[in-house]
Amino acid sequence: MTNNKTLILSAQAVSLLFSPFYMATIIFAILMMFSYLNLMSVADRLTGLVLVYLLTVILPRLCIFLYRKVNGWTRHQMGRRERRFVPYIISILCYGLMLYLMERLKMPRFMMGVIVCALSLQIVCALTNIWLKVSTHAAASGACIGLLMAFSLLLHFDPTLWLCALTLLNGLVCSARLILRQHTIVDVWAGTVIGVICGFLSITLI
Repeated sequence: MTNNKTLILSAQAVSLLFSPFYMATIIFAILMMFSYLNLMSVADRLTGLVLVYLLTVILPRLCIFLYRKVNGWTRHQMGRRERRFVPYIISILCYGLMLYLMERLKMPRFMMGVIVCALSLQIVCALTNIWLKVSTHAAASGACIGLLMAFSLLLHFDPTLWLCALTLLNGLVCSARLILRQHTIVDVWAGTVIGVICGFLSITLI
């Protein structure tokens, strides 16, 4: 009994820590540390990260929280497939606003590709949700794999070590969603495939 409880708590921690909401902020932070963007002033980098965090984490989560409270649903109850459309729309609008601001600010194209990835991910998952409760957690972790492969081609580096780490992370996230019985194996596989494709194409085609 104790082992089951520990397993569930661990799965909940993994799901919270690797929430799809944090994907864009984490990737931007990595790019600002390990690409030529580290030549920017600390103030400019922090301003950019705060803007991304506000529009891709705080704003959508706040709107979704208010939507859930208005309807009197628990977080688990809102996870039902037919109730996920409004949260998807909220996220799509927030990422669309972020992309618009980045275009206005003339941000580097490959940085905009990260937001294009997140936006396309939300749109594809929302459409897929009509038939299948696709896992956005799996999609987000899959997108990181796709983004890494695309950036390795763009920036000419060997991604093998990081690719192995992200693949293990994807497996961990998918396992957590299965343990919590939020998704089926088909849901997490579909999410991973969608994520990898959206991540790779968003950088290579933009």
